[in-house]
Amino acid sequence: MNYEKYQIKEGINLHIIQTNQFKTNLLSVFFTMPLNKENVTKEALISAVLRRGSMNYKTSEDISIMLEEMYGAAFDCGIEKMGDHHILKFYLETINEEFLPQKENILQKAITLLTDIAFNPLIEDGTFKSDYVTVEKDNLKQIIDSKIDNKDRYALERCIEEMYQDKPYGLYKYGYIEDLENITKQELYDQYKKMLETAKIDIFVSGSIEKEELKKIVCEEEAIKKLQDRKINIDKNQEVEPKSEPTNITEALDVTQGKLVMGLTLAPKNSEDKYIALVYNTILGGGANSKLFQNVREKASLAYTAGSNYIRQKNNIFIRCGIEIQNQKKAIDIIKQQLEDMKKGVFTEEDLQNAKNMIISTIDFIPDEQDTQISYYFGQELMGKIVTPDEYKEKVKAITKEQVVEIANQVMLHTIYFLRNEAKEG
Repeated sequence: MNYEKYQIKEGINLHIIQTNQFKTNLLSVFFTMPLNKENVTKEALISAVLRRGSMNYKTSEDISIMLEEMYGAAFDCGIEKMGDHHILKFYLETINEEFLPQKENILQKAITLLTDIAFNPLIEDGTFKSDYVTVEKDNLKQIIDSKIDNKDRYALERCIEEMYQDKPYGLYKYGYIEDLENITKQELYDQYKKMLETAKIDIFVSGSIEKEELKKIVCEEEAIKKLQDRKINIDKNQEVEPKSEPTNITEALDVTQGKLVMGLTLAPKNSEDKYIALVYNTILGGGANSKLFQNVREKASLAYTAGSNYIRQKNNIFIRCGIEIQNQKKAIDIIKQQLEDMKKGVFTEEDLQNAKNMIISTIDFIPDEQDTQISYYFGQELMGKIVTPDEYKEKVKAITKEQVVEIANQVMLHTIYFLRNEAKEG
């Protein structure tokens, strides 16, 4: 796997991942915008409208026919939140030309189709097609309304929302019903045009490809040639201030199992500390050997699930447990004890090595999936510095127990969110 970044225009980059491991080529286009309340719902809706059709492929059926002609190529798009960034992403996977029954420049066709969908949407009377906007508003409303259906995910979203009140990261990536209802097709199109002019744009191609040929194809696409240079300032993520005492939030819904989420803050001194924080989190709650899993779930039998996730862009750890509602206090007490034990260095060198091995195993998996390759390098791009998987592993291997303990003593509990049933038990 060989990675190269090439600047097409200022603020617009082509990322090439050469690999002979697959029979397919995977193409991706990412628009990166700052998260804000004014535009978050519009951008989620734009993603849905764009997939409906372009000027050259006016309907979903037209797109599907073209995909079939490309030997069953697959297309998808969506919306993500990474740190304080809102990201529209487009994917197209097609067979590599080496495996075609006859010679055909399918890579060119794939790039033309993907860029047409992303950069050349169907326009009628100077704006988006009315029918597409109307249907996708209804679809997006259903997605927003269904947020509450997955209680594990809902509890995490609510904890983040409470921690990041009035800050970008607290926003829901699909937006809000009250904003959706008032969006006009013209406002939507105006926001799209603004995106074309100001968004950070990254185009990724992974597969068995010839670099110079690919650069030529991409740079000569009409949709790409129309784009202008733009100044990109990836703002520093807005972090929450540590607290001496955590905020406690309890919410009641129709649930049979309690959902406990505890939001932690860290204060890494530099980017290298983020690798130490990752190891710390893995020891704390990153798997079946972790302190949370062993002490909260296995030994105390207080939780159906118990683990934690480190959000590198935000320097937060979120502990998540599914518990019997009456076990809330016991579970919190045991979790707090694990945090204190980490500060005191109550973990072994074997725990440290197991955590490193787990992280390294994950990094070793990157070359095995094309979408994982692209996600990895896109994440590195947003962090502002490309670290190769091999460099990443070396950084992890070098971490000591003393460094982990130092990070542990920077960790502070910020918010405790508990989702329980309507009944006032316990």
